Amino acid sequence: MIFSSYRNELLDLLRIRLPIIQAPMAGVSTPEMAAAVTDAGGLGSLGLGATDAAAGRALIRAARQRATGSLNVNVFCHAPARPDAAIEAAWIERLRPEFERCGVQPPRQLRAIYQSFLEDEAMLGMLLEEKPTVVSFHFGMPPRETLRALLDAGIVLLGSATTLENALALEQAGIQAVIAQGFEAGGHRGLFDVNDRDDQMGTLPLTRLLAMRLTVPVIAAGGIMDGHQIRAALALGASAAQLGTAFIACTESQADAGYRAALRSDAAYHTVMTRVISGRPARVLSNRFTQLAASATAQQVPCYPIAYDAAKALHGAAKAAGEHGYGPQWAGQGAPLIREGSAADLMNALAAELFD
Repeated sequence: MIFSSYRNELLDLLRIRLPIIQAPMAGVSTPEMAAAVTDAGGLGSLGLGATDAAAGRALIRAARQRATGSLNVNVFCHAPARPDAAIEAAWIERLRPEFERCGVQPPRQLRAIYQSFLEDEAMLGMLLEEKPTVVSFHFGMPPRETLRALLDAGIVLLGSATTLENALALEQAGIQAVIAQGFEAGGHRGLFDVNDRDDQMGTLPLTRLLAMRLTVPVIAAGGIMDGHQIRAALALGASAAQLGTAFIACTESQADAGYRAALRSDAAYHTVMTRVISGRPARVLSNRFTQLAASATAQQVPCYPIAYDAAKALHGAAKAAGEHGYGPQWAGQGAPLIREGSAADLMNALAAELFD
């Protein structure tokens, strides 16, 4: 394979030059980051899973003001939250000592702070009007009529899978490329059903398996931090690689000072998969929050995103008190390889390593 002249079906579909996708990290990615990646020849992305239609529209337009190329926006397709007053009350009491150490009282009750795309008609309407190049799905996918509406609008559709079964379901539904999310990946696992058994397949075997079994392109994701790893993913049959953690320390990232400091610390070598922060399994830097809740069972944690309401309140109280150890500091197993600088600098380095 001659990488200096590398082209494939996916790159043509996405209208990009490099097989590099910046992961749409809600709360971390920004229009500035997405635009820089797009300008450098990759696919810049925005995470809309933690926002509403109006804010999502503003983010899309802000990115378009900075770059005219392809743009990916990501939405969450989780099952709508099922409140359980008893579980939520017990969780508040479990966290009460931590709130009190920060000099505040915990919230009296918790709520679902994010709406699933499955029931967000306003978000769908906005996407059909704004027509980003790509819409990608996490935690599953929307109904076929929603997929058809997006496809009819000329939007390219991507979906995340952690298993062959999920990947085949995405392909059968008309998703045009599948993101193979390995267990090494930072942030939330793309499990369709959070209560199903997680086979915890790594990025390389999952990428190879999907490349051999699917007819649509495969995008490798999880633990990929440099161009050499991208080259390995392409050699296994991937058409591109998606990188998230690699971009967290970029100047355009929304990561706060505590998050950035943690990435430069020994914590980068000790990521943990836990559901205690948000209510869904996610890989995060080991910190005070994961340590205090390490003994909690899945049944004790409120469902997503109700648990996240408590985590965000605790993180806010702790930051006000000068403590950054309760943050949702998502990171993959490649975190020790992180580099600082601008997104453009990182893209240039990735391309140089890929084509070396």
